[in-house]
Amino acid sequence: MTEDHFGEAVAARYDGGPMFSDEVVGPTVDVLAELAGDGSALELGIGTGRIALPLAQRGVPVHGIDLSQAMVARLREKPRSAEIGTTIGDFATTRVDETFRLVYLVFNTIMNLTTQDAQVACFENAARHLEPGGSFVVEVMVPDLRRLPPGERYVVFDVEVGHVGVDEYDVVEQGLVSHHYTDRLASVPFRYAWPAELDLMARIAGLALRERWADWDRSPFTSESRKHVSVWERVG
Repeated sequence: MTEDHFGEAVAARYDGGPMFSDEVVGPTVDVLAELAGDGSALELGIGTGRIALPLAQRGVPVHGIDLSQAMVARLREKPRSAEIGTTIGDFATTRVDETFRLVYLVFNTIMNLTTQDAQVACFENAARHLEPGGSFVVEVMVPDLRRLPPGERYVVFDVEVGHVGVDEYDVVEQGLVSHHYTDRLASVPFRYAWPAELDLMARIAGLALRERWADWDRSPFTSESRKHVSVWERVG
């Protein structure tokens, strides 16, 4: 099973910051609600409910899978969380006994799976949970290797009062460890993947790319985009 890097110490301070702002959450929920339509949604890596709660408030039935009991416990402390079903487990392989119009992964969560096999399994698991014609949505960074000087491994991605963030790359294994320096050091391992590699994973799982944007505002994805929001559709 995938190791849980989001225990109580992380869960206790997870909520807050720009990613919880209306400017970020609003457009995300707008797109997901449109894709779900009158169907239901499954969030892989539901965490503390940053997206699931406002999506449910828009009338979309939401179920979530997450490995971290501590994160889900934080979700359960919030108003209207009883409307959301949750299953504890590795979202690459854990099954829910129903299908959905929409399955989604946001905010680089696919990278928490640190092997290619696990990421492929996640696409296959998403496809098994989709209704025919349903959508699998992934929001994930584009690897920032152009900022990495030859022979170097570290890229500083955030410097502010109370926080310094440094990404440590392993370009051979497509590994990435994000180091966060606050009043303590927290390091979380990831595996990055290029958009083309994710498209191949989707094809293996019986999914076809329908749309790809640079952000939730549907802005065009270009060579300068720092992340992408990709929508694959279950075919057949």
